[in-house]
Amino acid sequence: MTPEHAPSPEHAQGMSRLSPAALGVADAARVLTRIGGKPVTDEMLRADIDAGAPTNANGTINLVHYAAWLVKEMSVGGAGGD
Repeated sequence: MTPEHAPSPEHAQGMSRLSPAALGVADAARVLTRIGGKPVTDEMLRADIDAGAPTNANGTINLVHYAAWLVKEMSVGGAGGD
């Protein structure tokens, strides 16, 4: 097993796993930073939420819905065309 696939110490101590369908803003920022290779801050996510990014009823973020919103925003803004 590679180190990035090994259980984290938190999981070994009985903490629940993170759900990509319901992440708090801070957890979502950490996950996106880790998988994207560029820093994502709580403030960046909160700005996106203020701009209309979807959240669950309890304020958590579904990463699939958030990614879909980002793609839609990119296409509306014309940021992706050559």
